[in-house]
Amino acid sequence: QVQLVELGGGLAQPGGSLRLSCAASGSISGVATMAWYRQAPGKQRDLVARITVGGITNYADSVKGRFTISRDNAGNTVYLQMNSLNSEDTAVYYCGLLRDYRYYWGQGTQVTVSS
Repeated sequence: QVQLVELGGGLAQPGGSLRLSCAASGSISGVATMAWYRQAPGKQRDLVARITVGGITNYADSVKGRFTISRDNAGNTVYLQMNSLNSEDTAVYYCGLLRDYRYYWGQGTQVTVSS
């Protein structure tokens, strides 16, 4: 009953930037904790950034200072601004929404960093 639509993935050069967005819809009651995860080939899905209902953010050490997570006033859209991209950022990025003690996931969007 929760749908997440991700946009903004694509190809970027090392040192470049991309901005991802995730719009949530469906059976959502109020603002929910939302997060960005990523999964590279052969690796597990790992947390990139998370933002709570109160606006508290958390980042993986590998992206601190480069990525910024934010949300709109209604709380149903979350963004991930990615700067200073490098090849280690290449992965499928997933938007997650915490509801009823579980994460609902978007379809994922591919981010490729290559020269």
